[in-house]
Parts: sequence; structure tokens; C-alpha cells
Amino acid sequence: MLLLGIDVGTSSVKVAVINAMTQACLASVQYPETESPVLARQPGWAEQSPDMWWEHVQQAIRKAHALGNYDPQQIGAIGIAYQMHGLVTVDQSQKALRNAIIWCDSRAVQTGDHAFRTIGEKKCLSHLLNSPGNFTASKLAWVKTHEPDVYRQIDKIMLPGDFIAMKLTGEITTSVPALSEGIFWDFKNDALSKDVFDYFGFSKTMIPGIRPVFSEHGRVRETIAKALSLKAGIPVCYKAGDQPNNALSLNVLEPGEVAATAGTSGVIYGVSDKLTFDPLSRVNTFAHVNYEKELKRLGVLLCINGTGILNRWIKETIAGYSDYADINRDASTITAGSEGLRMLPFGNGAERIFENKLIGAQLLNIDLNLHRKAHIFRAAQEGIAFSFRYGLDIMRESGMHPRVIRAGKANMFLSPVFLEAFTNATGCTVELYNTDGAIGAARGAGIGSGFYSSLKEAFSGMEKLSVIGPEKLLQEQYEEVYRSWLNDLNKFTR
Repeated sequence: MLLLGIDVGTSSVKVAVINAMTQACLASVQYPETESPVLARQPGWAEQSPDMWWEHVQQAIRKAHALGNYDPQQIGAIGIAYQMHGLVTVDQSQKALRNAIIWCDSRAVQTGDHAFRTIGEKKCLSHLLNSPGNFTASKLAWVKTHEPDVYRQIDKIMLPGDFIAMKLTGEITTSVPALSEGIFWDFKNDALSKDVFDYFGFSKTMIPGIRPVFSEHGRVRETIAKALSLKAGIPVCYKAGDQPNNALSLNVLEPGEVAATAGTSGVIYGVSDKLTFDPLSRVNTFAHVNYEKELKRLGVLLCINGTGILNRWIKETIAGYSDYADINRDASTITAGSEGLRMLPFGNGAERIFENKLIGAQLLNIDLNLHRKAHIFRAAQEGIAFSFRYGLDIMRESGMHPRVIRAGKANMFLSPVFLEAFTNATGCTVELYNTDGAIGAARGAGIGSGFYSSLKEAFSGMEKLSVIGPEKLLQEQYEEVYRSWLNDLNKFTR
């Protein structure tokens, strides 16, 4: 049997097909080749069209088929990963009522903050493990207040991956982890949060049926199967947000294990067995993919909105290169510390690590007689690495002290400069694996379909590519540079 994994990202849709028995990846593609647009109709807003995602999913699946590496009729299960915290609204005919308000949109910050104070900070943190903040529930409240005509037509709300599953199967479902990431779930009562629904005045009928992450979420409709050269009736049997899914793809499932990503946003994601929370909601806790009422598995998520998006902005507006490898090459010609040039990468909306402040991206200490483009390239990658160190120090305050961090060899982790700065600034060893979100979603499908008898079996073929650890002299050097960077950062956050 073959397994199809779909990863609905902000920049593109990725699709992977793996052989369930051998766990070999037979196809891995993305669509489109260039980054998908993010619509910003006002400062701090960020939207994408759900119908664009669906079109890109179809094109990516066809692109994978076109490689000719497998028989599409042998695909027996589908898994879906998706960008977290988005809001998709559909009417009774399953038509999207508006663009999705995506994860990095900041319009609902004040809405969530007011809910936090009114419901009660202590109650929110102990029951929701988070402030309502800028998450899906607050975004829905924004629509209710500012777009009442749209709100009145809503039949169901969902996250981005739920929309793609709906388009494939005609069914709309959700899960406890999905509801927890939207801040709809009460962990103490293991139920939909009465406080959130009562405060915002939401009807629970807008919430789809709740199913386990690893279970059937519908079967591919005949018309869709024909259009995509698939067998009708294939189950969609796994759905998870991109960060829990990334952790799954790296076999990060048990307490103390930690994963990281550095794509458009940057994330450190650690697993805990405790209902933990950060009093300032700088770090967030959600149900992990293997969360059960009697066996708590929580994902402690540190998210930095402005990371790889800065590298992309530099490539598109400054570098003059079409390939990130050229940027990495030039950055490596500059010594650690970028000869005093500093960059803060926080230009992608309100940052939770700064209590939802908007501080923007900053390029500091420019010496017009010294600094060249290569300095900017290196300063950007160092600034991204330092943002991880800053966030990791917050996680350490909550009792999480990782020594080893697992990551897929992709995005920023392809850059030797970033890896050097990351490992030496954080003091953590990085293990790189040959996996990504789409492959993780395919493995999830194998688990949800019952092909794999255990989680351990699902990861028996995972390949570790390399291990990069900190070096004492470099650690001392980067610690000095980090302190200088942090001093500059503090000017914007205090």
C-alpha cells in the first residue's frame, strides 16, 4: 500500500507518497514553485484563499503522479498537515464565505486580550492553558463583530486542513488537538470550553464532529477520485497542525523530546505530560497528536512569526539571487557576528514571545563603509538563530531544558551559517532527519489506517542524516554576539 501525505503550508502545498511497507519516499513535490501570496488588506492582517489551497493541493497531487514513480491506484490512505490557527468559514453548501484569516494575522489581538481579562487570567490559563490571544476563537469573534453578514451565514468553522479534507470527502470533522489550538478546548473538563463559547456568544453547532487525530475523517468522493486519478473511497485518516505534525514526523511523541522547524515561521516544540502554561502566554500549550484523556501528551510550542520569511524577503528584495544556496555561500564569507551588523527578524505580525507586541524587523548598526550585502545575509541568519535562543530561554523558565533538538533537513536548516549560529547560541545539539511535513502526514495516514500496528513501527525506517553540536570556543563567541543582539532587541520591547 502507498500513503499520500499533504502539507498545506503558507508558502506552498507539499505532497509526498511513501511505500507503507518499506517507508521509502517515492515522490516529494511542492506547488507552486514560487511562494503563494499572503493578502494584507490592512497592516497586521494576513489572509489566504481556501480555494487557492484546494487548487494547489490538486496540482501538487497531479505533479507527484506525473513523476511516474508509482501507481496512483495503489494509494490506500491520506494524511493532511496544515498551517495552524487559521479560521475558515463555510456555509451549508460547504462554500468558503471569506478568505481564511491565517496564523500570522494580528487583527484579533485586542479581542483575545479582552476575553483573557474578562473570563479571568487564572481561569484561562488553568483551563485553556493559554490566553485566547490571537488564536482562532478570537478571529471568529472578530468576524462576528466586524462582518455580521458573513457570521450569520456560517454553518461550520474549521482549520485549513479540515477544509482540504472536506473538499476531498465532503465531510467536516475536527479533533481535540485542533480545538485546543483554536482555544476552544477546556483541558480540566476535557470538553468544549463553556467559558469561551458563553463569552463570545458562539453556537456549538458551528463546531464539526470531534474524532481522534488517527481515525477516519471521511472517504474520497468518486468525482474527486476521478479528477485526481485516485481510487474512490480512500480514507483520510489523519489530520494535524503543521507543528504537531512536524513533531510526529521526527518521532517526537514522548515527554522531554523536542522538535524544531525554521520555515516561514520558526518553532521549537517540546512534548510534556503536564498541563503546563506560561503566565504571560509567550509559549503555548496544545494537545499533541497522541493526546488522550488518560494519557496526557501536550505540545509546548514556541512560535516566532518572523524567521524564514525574513530570509525570503532578503532573497526577493536585496540579494539578486534566485537560489538560497547563493545567499548561504555569501553569508559564509563573513565572520561570526557580522562585524557588528545586527538584524531583528520580527516583521511578520504580532509576536507571542513579546506578549503580542508588533516590533517590526530592524537592521541595526549599519556601517556604510564596511557592510555589504553578504553582511546582511549573515546578520539575518544570525538574528533568526538568536530569536530561537531568546524563545528557548522562555521555555527553560517553564522547566523544559532540551539538550537535543530534532529537525528535518529543510528550509533554514539547510544553511551551514544558520546551523552554526543555532547550535552555538542555544547550546543544543541538532539531529537532522530525512523527513518533512508531507512525509510526516503520510506516516500519520499509515498509523490512522491501522497499517502500522504501533507508533514505533511507523518510524522504523526514519533516517538520521547528521548530528551538529556546539563547540566551546564558538559558544563563547556566539554568547557575546547574542548579548549584543539582545541589548539591541530590548530597546524595542521595553
